[in-house]
Amino acid sequence: MVSTIVDSKRGVSFDEDSLLVERFLAGDNASFEELYARYYERVYALAYGILLTHDETQDAVQEIFTLVYRNLYRFDRRSRFGTWLFRISVNRSIQEGRKRKYVKRTVPLTEALDKSSAPVEPESLDPRIEVALISLSPQDRAIIALFYWEELSLNEIADFLGCNVNAAKTRLYRARERFRTAYDEGEDFL
Repeated sequence: MVSTIVDSKRGVSFDEDSLLVERFLAGDNASFEELYARYYERVYALAYGILLTHDETQDAVQEIFTLVYRNLYRFDRRSRFGTWLFRISVNRSIQEGRKRKYVKRTVPLTEALDKSSAPVEPESLDPRIEVALISLSPQDRAIIALFYWEELSLNEIADFLGCNVNAAKTRLYRARERFRTAYDEGEDFL
């Protein structure tokens, strides 16, 4: 009897992803298309939370899924497929953010919010939030996006970032502090 572990956020069992991976590795390209469809929105939201621009995010997502397609045989199944994919997504998005770190970003915060979250009234947003997010490094935006937008636990974030839970907790604390400082400094500009 095969046991299944259900991901309560997506309602998809671990075995379904594993089965799709196995079928793809056996030559069934439609299996990869299903994995792509299943994970596209979450990968996009995560990358957007780090990169903050639509064009950069589209490029990064395309590159992420190309990397996954080419390297799926390397997936060692010690973790869930989604965990492996999101770790690639975070790392690749941070790399893209570093390449473009000197490009000025101006993005409305409403675009950065995941579509599945509660609707936000544009006029109720504090412009200092946008200024503060833009000023953060891609690494800081990544951990904030994982914690607040993806609502992941510190254990899951540690898996994605390839560090232990205490390091993830410290990184989140420092990112929050840098955000708070940038937010407070935003008062001077508005």
